[in-house]
Amino acid sequence: MAIRKYTKLAYTSINDFVYGSCPNPVTCKNGMVIGGGTVYPEINFTLPAMEATSETLPKAKEIYKEIITGVLDKALHLHMPGLVVEFETLPQYTEHPEWGLEIFRILRSTMYEYEEKHGLKSVLRMTPNDLREMNRPPIMRSGAYWESMLKLFTETAREGADFLSIESTGGKEINDEAIVNGDLRTSIFALGCLGARDMKWLWTNISEIAEKTGSAAAGDSACGFANTSMVLAEQGFLPKVYAAVMRAVAAPRALVAIENGAIGPSKDCAYENVYLKAITGTPIALEGKSAACAHFSPIGNIALSLADTWSNESVQQVKLLSGFAPVVSLEQLIYDCRLVNTAAEKGHALLMRDLLAESDCYLDPQAYIMKPDIVFEISEEIIRYEDPFLRTLNTAKKALDILKRAVKNEELTIDEREENWLDMLNEQVEDIPEDEEEFIAEMKEELSGKRYLPEEYGI
Repeated sequence: MAIRKYTKLAYTSINDFVYGSCPNPVTCKNGMVIGGGTVYPEINFTLPAMEATSETLPKAKEIYKEIITGVLDKALHLHMPGLVVEFETLPQYTEHPEWGLEIFRILRSTMYEYEEKHGLKSVLRMTPNDLREMNRPPIMRSGAYWESMLKLFTETAREGADFLSIESTGGKEINDEAIVNGDLRTSIFALGCLGARDMKWLWTNISEIAEKTGSAAAGDSACGFANTSMVLAEQGFLPKVYAAVMRAVAAPRALVAIENGAIGPSKDCAYENVYLKAITGTPIALEGKSAACAHFSPIGNIALSLADTWSNESVQQVKLLSGFAPVVSLEQLIYDCRLVNTAAEKGHALLMRDLLAESDCYLDPQAYIMKPDIVFEISEEIIRYEDPFLRTLNTAKKALDILKRAVKNEELTIDEREENWLDMLNEQVEDIPEDEEEFIAEMKEELSGKRYLPEEYGI
């Protein structure tokens, strides 16, 4: 498998950088095209509060059957031309891959049945948990947890999974403490050195499975890094500017998956996907206002401005006044997709993109760095470098420069505490050497005794 290299943006004009379409769309086995001009809803769901054990597996299978039947019926009722379903497993269903496979078969066979009987096209994204962090310190490239993940990827791909994804955790064991402390230096090490190395190894393996089975290696998410920062910032435990910079510096790590075989649509909770779309032209999944069932965010509209599939993140099978939550959630996604698709059909995709972006971008730094022109600016900085570490370091510098400029030009209003953090974060990144080996040596000494194994990352 040849490693892809990206040295220029996939777009020559920002006016072509819109939701629903991209230069490198993905054609699925049933003919659905992601990124070919239509935004599709992507529904994700999980069990209500209950234990996931061998004893409860029969009940869980009944519930998953109820969920998939309900959402497919809703898609039919609302005349949706296609649907993406994500099966993101509970940890127990990855640790015991035979359990996950049983539920996968229920979802996959029901989706096939609706396509055959009713003509409803749907595709299935398979997302096993990254169990490797359950070892402390994590064992990344071997062991029972990796073997379980590998088995679930392989078997579901053989049995019809359309897309393979994961929220990988390489470097998270270091980053968890770093973000609590506002330690951007260590976060850059976690993402640009450890995470990037893990991504290359992991996505080489996933892409080989996809190539052998006819599935598509879709993409990753820095959920445990950037989304954790976003949620902590939303709760007031972390500066918003820190979370904004974390979103940008997650992009070089995410790019490694596409360089090593992934083709999209990348994972929904990866807001860093906007930079991947600009650089690679691959389709992306995103989530925002209609994912409030799973978490709050300050980027509810702007995320939709560039989405190719539009996701709810996840929701439990619980009863609401109108019906069960996954069906309710899908209805909300469908109406969002109808609106933006109709705007595109009427020739107003660019206007709709800008309305979605501008309704959010000046109110929060995390939204500002997702503004389409800012996405281009950050993406151009990323591709100036071939090395993931240098990409990560200089992306941090660029994001900080952009936020400081926006504040100075009064395009973005932040409080005094946030402005002080911009200066502190800038001091942190300026102190990082541009020589990766020198930086790794420094961090090995600083993190001596911490819960990570350098050899698991090849360093």
